[in-house]
Amino acid sequence: MAIKSLIINPGSTSTKLGIFEDESLLFEETLRHTTEEIAQFDKIVDQKDFRKKMILDFLQAKDVDVKSFNVIVGRGGLLKPIPSGTYAVTDDLLHDLEIARGGEHASNLGGILAREIADEIGVPSYIVDPVVVDELMDTARISGVPELPRVSIFHALNQKAVAKRYAKEVGKPYPELNLIVVHMGGGVSVGAHTDGKVVDVFNALSGDGAFSPERAGAVPPGALVDLCFSGKYEKKEIMKMLIGNGGFNAYLHTNDAREVAKMAEEDAYAKTVFDAFILQVAKDIGSMAAVLSGKVDQIILTGGIAYGKYVTEQIADHVKFIAPVTIYPGEDELLALAQGALRVMNGEEEAKEY
Repeated sequence: MAIKSLIINPGSTSTKLGIFEDESLLFEETLRHTTEEIAQFDKIVDQKDFRKKMILDFLQAKDVDVKSFNVIVGRGGLLKPIPSGTYAVTDDLLHDLEIARGGEHASNLGGILAREIADEIGVPSYIVDPVVVDELMDTARISGVPELPRVSIFHALNQKAVAKRYAKEVGKPYPELNLIVVHMGGGVSVGAHTDGKVVDVFNALSGDGAFSPERAGAVPPGALVDLCFSGKYEKKEIMKMLIGNGGFNAYLHTNDAREVAKMAEEDAYAKTVFDAFILQVAKDIGSMAAVLSGKVDQIILTGGIAYGKYVTEQIADHVKFIAPVTIYPGEDELLALAQGALRVMNGEEEAKEY
C-alpha cells in the first residue's frame, strides 16, 4: 500500500506544499503571502494559524481529505546542531522551534505545522535534514579564535539528497563515496562528504566561503572590525550588509543570478563580479578537496544557479583536474523531505530522537 504524505516547506513569503504517494508527486503548490500579511505578525511562530488555515483551505479546495495522509513532513528549522537524518517532531523539538532556539526563520514553522496537523489526524510528523545538521570533524571547528568556532549551517537537505541520488545512480553506497557537493542558491555551501557524513562545510548563512546572490561570505576581518567601530552603522545595518544585501546585491543591486549573467554579457564590471563568484566557489571546492586528501570521486553542482551553463562550465574548467563534475540543477526539497519520511515509514531507517 502506498504511503501518502503531505510535505510543508515554509519560506519567508510563501509556503510550498507537496502531496506524494511514496516517491510519486501527485501535485505541488506554492501558497504566496504578501508582505502586508506577514507584517502583521511580530514573530515567525505567530504565523502558524494563518499558514495552517491557508494549507487546510487549499486542500479542501482541491478536494483532498486531510485524513487521507499517512504522514506529515515539515522542513526543519534553526534547532540545536544535530546529526543528519529524519527526526520525529517530539515535544522537545517542537519547543525549540516555538522559542526559535537557533534564531527566527520561516523554516521553523515546518515542524510546528507538521506536528499540529498530524496530531489532529493521528499520524506521525517528521522533519528531515535541517540546516543545522552538524557532522563536522573536530579539526574543522577550529577557526583561530576560541570564541569564534566554525559552525555547520548549510543546505543539508539538498546536499544529502543529491549525494544519495548520485550514489544510487552509480550503484555505490553513499558512505563509500568521497564527494564535494556545491549548493548554489540565495546562499552558497560547499561540503566535503566522506563515510556518509559532511565532515567540513563552508557556513552558508553568516560565515566563511564564497559570496552569493545576497550574502557576503568571507570578508577581510580587520576591515570588518573597523567598519563595525566606525560609528557609521548600527549592528543591524552591518548584519544586513553581510546577509541580505551582500554578494550580487551589493555589487550589482540584484539577487537574480540569471539577471547577473545577462549583465555580464554586456558590462565589464558585471562580468568581473560574476567571474569572481565563480572563482570563489572553485576555491572552496579546492579547499574541500584538501580536506579529502585529494581522493574525490565526484564533484556535484546543484541549486538554482546550477541551471546556468556559463557558471557550471567555468567552475568545471577550474576544478575538473580534481574529479569529474556532475550537475543536478535546482533543489527538489519536497521530494527529499518525502524520501526522508519514507525511509522511516518503510523501516529502512529509524527515526532519530531530538
